[in-house]
Amino acid sequence: MGKNSEMGLIGRKIGMTQVFDAVGAALGVTVVELGPNVVLQGKTTKGNDGYSALQLGFGTRKVTRVTKAEQGHYKKAGESVLPRFVHEIRVPDAVVAAHPVGTVLAVADVFKGGIRVDVTGTSKGRGFSGVMKRHNFQGFKRTHGVHEYHRHGGSIGTRLTPGMTFKGVGMPGHMGDEQVTQQGLLVHAIDTERNLIYIKGGIPGFDGANVVIRHAVKKRK
Repeated sequence: MGKNSEMGLIGRKIGMTQVFDAVGAALGVTVVELGPNVVLQGKTTKGNDGYSALQLGFGTRKVTRVTKAEQGHYKKAGESVLPRFVHEIRVPDAVVAAHPVGTVLAVADVFKGGIRVDVTGTSKGRGFSGVMKRHNFQGFKRTHGVHEYHRHGGSIGTRLTPGMTFKGVGMPGHMGDEQVTQQGLLVHAIDTERNLIYIKGGIPGFDGANVVIRHAVKKRK
């Protein structure tokens, strides 16, 4: 594996489309604008931070929305660097040494078609949801005598024994809008000219959401 085999990049989910493989079968893929990313800071285990990571920036934003402290931090990577989204990627010290501050990384520098990746993003918010939608509960039977109990969750703890509700019991509540990582997704292809990556299947988040894509942690045999 190359020096970027443990790297990752920040991108923006564009949406889903379909492509055709060699035998003409239609495949659903997610298109992500992945990069370019600029290295804003490098951290090593021997430094003050105590761990090794690369801080990457993606996109641009207006100068009026950046504090002076942030401007001074970003200026080290270049005069015109004002990233819209900043994220740290945990990598070994050797990878940090190979990517000094100001390095610009494109999708072709890190990924290629046919490999497996892990995608981290924020799932779509579903609001307040019941137990059947939130926890995949079966619900109660639909027969005569069952009155307004079809979608309830059942008993959560009786009066005497155990006399309490245990932790972890599936209850109605807020669903979605949380960090989700999907592992082992297949990269169908990349577009080096437009910095696009085509990932087979769906990924977390709404269209336009920021995502982080890394090489797969779990290696398939």
